[in-house]
Amino acid sequence: MTENHASDQSPQPGQSSQPALPTRLAPGQPAPDFTLPAVNPDGGETSVTLSRLLAQGKRVVLYFYPAAMTPGCTTEACDFRDNIARLTALGFTVLGVSKDPIDKLQRFRERDHLSFPLLSDADLTVHRLYGAYGEKKLYGRTHIGVIRSTFVISVSVTGAAGTIEIARYNVRAKGHVASLMKALQ
Repeated sequence: MTENHASDQSPQPGQSSQPALPTRLAPGQPAPDFTLPAVNPDGGETSVTLSRLLAQGKRVVLYFYPAAMTPGCTTEACDFRDNIARLTALGFTVLGVSKDPIDKLQRFRERDHLSFPLLSDADLTVHRLYGAYGEKKLYGRTHIGVIRSTFVISVSVTGAAGTIEIARYNVRAKGHVASLMKALQ
């Protein structure tokens, strides 16, 4: 469940019934606030609200991945897990977001000993807010789906939930965290 909901308006004559593809966020833009169900590293289930984390003075690394327990997503998640101490020392909280249900996220957390919250965005609302769902190229063909994306969000001085510091789309699972760490230091 998110706090931000897209409007459900019927298309006007001459308009497509397909929802418009989301626009991508850029550094300096407000980070959309959200609340999503989550699995904590200890296996407990909770909900995570971006603005609450930011109000605690935390900076957030928010990453979107297509599906838990697939090879690329496992590589990326384990890379974040292996760098969690360094990210925490720099003042970051890592949040992984997918469309997977909580029970699958529980299995993913347990199987790979993931040490950060995994959030479930089953209806893709938050994916769309962040432009992490839309057109992508896969094996030379254009598809609509989850775009592997990462955002660094800091406390906003404008009163918004937060501000996008870094926005990266179409990232590669392997080596992505090392590249992000260089940008954060």
